[in-house]
Amino acid sequence: MHLSNLVEVGFNRNTRFIWLKQHKTFKYWFKVLEASSYDPEITAFIEDHRMRKLTGVKSKEMMIWITLSDISEDNPNPTKITFTTPMGLSKSFPVTAFEEEAEEIK
Repeated sequence: MHLSNLVEVGFNRNTRFIWLKQHKTFKYWFKVLEASSYDPEITAFIEDHRMRKLTGVKSKEMMIWITLSDISEDNPNPTKITFTTPMGLSKSFPVTAFEEEAEEIK
């Protein structure tokens, strides 16, 4: 997600709650993950190497948009990043797959 699209960013240190606001929904294309969508408001609780109770982020898998609820990476040496749905289904990718710049889908 490009940071230039953000209108507001907030962080509550006590609860470790974070929110990001942007003008509209943005969609990006990653080689490994395919399409991903970021709603105008994204929220999550931040932990070490993990974002839980994530809202506003979706991934396209086989022509179906799937909501993501959790993103985590291996600890202590991150080599994989894992995405989890609210139903508990998960999929892991190498961290290097997200080092390249994603293309915005218009």
